Formats: sequence, C-alpha cells, structure tokens
Amino acid sequence: MQCSWKAVLLLALASIAIQYTAIRTFTAKSFHSCPIPNPVNCSLSQDTDVADRLCDESPTVSYNFSRKTHVLILATTRSGSSFVGQLFNQHFDVFYLFEPLYHVQYTLIPKLTQSKSTTDRRVMLGASRDLLRSLYDCDLYFLENYIKPQPVNHTTDRLFRRGASKALCSPPVCESLGAVDLHLEEGDCVKKCGTLNLTLATESCREHGHVAIKTVRVPEVSDLRALVEDPRLNLKVIQLVRDPRGILASRSETFRDTYRLWRIWDGTGRKPYNLDVTQLTTVCEDFWNSVSTGLNRPPWLKGKYMLVRYEDLARNPMKKTEEIYDFLGIPMDSNVERWIQNNTRGDRSSSKHKYGTVRNSAATAEKWRFRLSYEIVAFTQHACQQVLAQLGYKTAGSEEELKNLSISLVEERDFLPFS
Repeated sequence: MQCSWKAVLLLALASIAIQYTAIRTFTAKSFHSCPIPNPVNCSLSQDTDVADRLCDESPTVSYNFSRKTHVLILATTRSGSSFVGQLFNQHFDVFYLFEPLYHVQYTLIPKLTQSKSTTDRRVMLGASRDLLRSLYDCDLYFLENYIKPQPVNHTTDRLFRRGASKALCSPPVCESLGAVDLHLEEGDCVKKCGTLNLTLATESCREHGHVAIKTVRVPEVSDLRALVEDPRLNLKVIQLVRDPRGILASRSETFRDTYRLWRIWDGTGRKPYNLDVTQLTTVCEDFWNSVSTGLNRPPWLKGKYMLVRYEDLARNPMKKTEEIYDFLGIPMDSNVERWIQNNTRGDRSSSKHKYGTVRNSAATAEKWRFRLSYEIVAFTQHACQQVLAQLGYKTAGSEEELKNLSISLVEERDFLPFS
C-alpha cells in the first residue's frame, strides 16, 4: 500500500521531533534509551504507544555529560589498592565500589585465575567494560546479571565486600543506622544494615558528585580505551603499581595455599621443579605493557591517566593524595585527611584482617625485604628486570644490601600526570 502525502508529512515531522529530542537529551543530565517508532505501513500511533509504555516501565539511566568525574583505580592484587580505594571511599561526595568485577569473573569464568585462554580474557573484559559503564551511570541493576542467586525485588545479601563501601553502609542505603553507627567496621555493615537494596543504592549513587571503582581484574589500561574515550563518562584512570618483589612477598603471606611452592622455596632454599612462575611474570608483563602505554602518552589518554607508585604514597600519603585529587580536579575534603592521619601510623596489630588498611604505611612498603630470601629476590629481579627499571626500582646485589634499610631500593621519580 502506498503512503499518502499526509502520512509522509507526519513521518517527516516525527523524524524532526525525534532528532530535536535527541539533541536535547545529549545536553541534559539524563539519557533515556527508548524504541523509535516503526514507520512500516505508515502507522505511528500503535508503535508510539508501545514506545511510551516501554519508556515508562524501563529504569531511567543517568549519564554523566561532564557533571561527574569518574575514577577507576587500576591495580593488581596486594599492591595497596584497598588502601588507595579508601582515599576515595572516605570522601563525602564520592560513591565508591570495591571490586564489583568480582561478580563478572566468578559468574562467567569461575576458574579464570588458572586460565590462560585468550578467549576467556576477551569474554571477561567485554563483560567488565559493560558493567563498568553501567555502574558509572549509576545503573546498579545491571549487577543483578552477575549476582548469584539472582536478587529478588532488587535486594541481595551477596554483594562482594559490601562493607568496604561507605556509601552502601550509611543512610539512605542503610536505613537502620543510628548516630553511633556512622563509622561502621566492614564486618558490622551487613549485620546492622541487612540485605542491600539496589534501588536505594542507585539513588545514593546519583546523589553523589563522583563515582570511584577499584579493580584488580583488568590487566592493562589499553583494555579500558573504549570507556576512556566515551565522552559521557569523563573517566580518569589511576594506575597503581608496586615493586613486584613486595607484591610476591605479600601474596605468599596472604594466599598461603596458592603460593605454597614459593613458601617452600623460601623456607628450604630449594626451588620446586613445578613452581608456577607465571604467578610472578604475569604481574610484571601486565605492568610493563600498561605502564608503557601510559608513559607513551597516546592522545586518547591525555588528561585521563596518572601513574602512582605505592611506595611514594606510603612514604608521603598526604602529599601524594593531594596530587591525586589535584589531577582529578576534585577538592580533597577533611574526611580524607582525617582518615590518612588515623590509618597510616598504626602497627600490624591494628589491622584486623588481610585486607585491612590500618598500618604504618612507610614500614609496610619495606617489609618484603625481610620476608623473602635473597635467592627469590634475585630470581624476581632477573624475571622482572625490565619493569623494575621502568618504574624506578633498584636491584639488591647481595643479602646484606637487601636487608639494609638505609639503602633505598626506590629511585626518586616524578611520574607527572598526562595532562
């Protein structure tokens, strides 16, 4: 059937209206993803009604468009990332999430840590980018795809390390708290707050000025290019690195079963024939590739990338934190300053569990020198020589040099943000 001139005119007017709405949408604070009327058979009314109904039923997704600065802490396990995460978690206007990509990994590829498959890596990264984009848009409902068992009525008690996020353990997300509970320990959050209401969490996210996410499940900054280049997100990446010798020592102490062979070598002086050296070399390769990308300053990272050494932060936490916030363009509030003062001067007994952040930060950064045998240190220095030089970590030439704390193994380097 041929379309009449009146129907064609209506289609033209509808097209203009849709384009006008799109332009207004991309300059507004919110973006609604709704179906476009289907012009088949020149019929507008039926499809328009369906579209309106779908828009009414689907949740509103709020996009950034410059109001918020989104932060991604890119790190590896036992590099000080929990500590750095707290520098954002304590800020009154930052909505912080601790390792949400945990759910992607253990839903899609439960044995990813043992897998060397390129396909597994692509699957993980693709899903991770989709989830990160949704979380930065404060669409926490997207997490439900990866939480098992599936949340009921948008509530769950299975969010990984919920207690590590201050925003998820305070009003309005946690409605049962009194004045004395404003500073909950991580383990007390679930006990006092009960199940997590993702609707309330979404509302809280939208009320905060900025969103920060910490992850150890993205290997390299180049894996984030699609997100960094997305103009809606205003995403900035803080890449945290640490001396691989310190990472190995910390992992061997924390993950005793996984690193059992390294501990046998350390205790007996004999290197096991079946030692999994990729537990070390993968860290160094990822650091090398990612840092090389960042230091080469590609145009897509301009103003979006800052390299931070854990050792520099540990030795002078206040100064380095101020530099980080200056790079982000976010004022550093008194809550962050107070947390730094209270949590960088403790002793080992101050930290209640392996992911604790209360410690003498400067001493913690150097402890690996007494935990590892010189044989393992020498092996690490040889396996990771490129990245050690790249990041300004000196090698120890002897057992005496290794244990002598008056000899610094960290060169003075100023890794200026790419602006």
